[in-house]
Amino acid sequence: MSFYISREASKIWKRICAETTTEINLLVENWKYVLGGLICQYIHGLAARGVHYFHRPGPILQDAGFFLLPELGQERAYVSETVFLFVFLSFFLWTFHPFIFKSKKIYTVLIWCRVLAFLVACQCLRIITFYSTVLPGPNYHCREGSQLATLPRPDYLIKTLLIIPRGVLYGCGDLIFSSHMIFSLVFVRTYQKYGTRRFIKQCAWLVVVVQSLLIIASRKHYTVDVIVAWYTVNLVVFFVDNKLPEMPDRSLGALLLPVSKDGRMKEEGAKLLNGNSGDPIDRRVRSQANGKVNEENDNLHVEVRDGA
Repeated sequence: MSFYISREASKIWKRICAETTTEINLLVENWKYVLGGLICQYIHGLAARGVHYFHRPGPILQDAGFFLLPELGQERAYVSETVFLFVFLSFFLWTFHPFIFKSKKIYTVLIWCRVLAFLVACQCLRIITFYSTVLPGPNYHCREGSQLATLPRPDYLIKTLLIIPRGVLYGCGDLIFSSHMIFSLVFVRTYQKYGTRRFIKQCAWLVVVVQSLLIIASRKHYTVDVIVAWYTVNLVVFFVDNKLPEMPDRSLGALLLPVSKDGRMKEEGAKLLNGNSGDPIDRRVRSQANGKVNEENDNLHVEVRDGA
């Protein structure tokens, strides 16, 4: 028993080392996109904090969702945040599953490059909308009488460049459209395309719907914030995804080879991706051509019989 455990542990360790080498090579080639995406996340955080200086508490606007959904109350406001944290951590761990599991469908670095591209496009639109019209926040700490509803003007410029975790949780004014829905919808749509478990996809969409209702019931956003996020994020992801180059699908036997100075390895890798290799494994039936991973139970089985 101990021999079996040590042997499997050795295999997993070798798999992690090989995957780490591959992902490091990808990160070296794509570090500009990853860094640019992270910088844009920081800019989005600064913009959300900046609009808080302009926020002024006022009467809560008339909202259909507030009439239809009972208010959870301030003591249960953590429920929607817990659901969002579950979605975020689940997707984050899934993007690193090639380091552990044998079924390697995606490249972690390339997935995050696409996700960051979707997030940046959506967040740029979000910044434009919530700066165009600053609405009185419906959240408890944004209402009249709360000391957190307005921010005092900073004494030093450096204060405006700092993102305080408390400010992220207790921000006001950055309403249209919901940032939580941006992340959740981008994650679910990405798994919808590159994930393999149909049941998990269905559950993921159900969780996002539940999260939408919880955000409204927690009075963290108006209903319009959630509705605008639903169609805006889906449209942005659809159009941006069509503009980005498709990821190589590892389930088709595509190999990502390191690029040498003379470019030979790059050309050989392109042949593998295009199906022009002489390797018999690349002659198998290819059930997809756009890089989308097949769902389980949807695989194409071909029976080959000897000639009559």
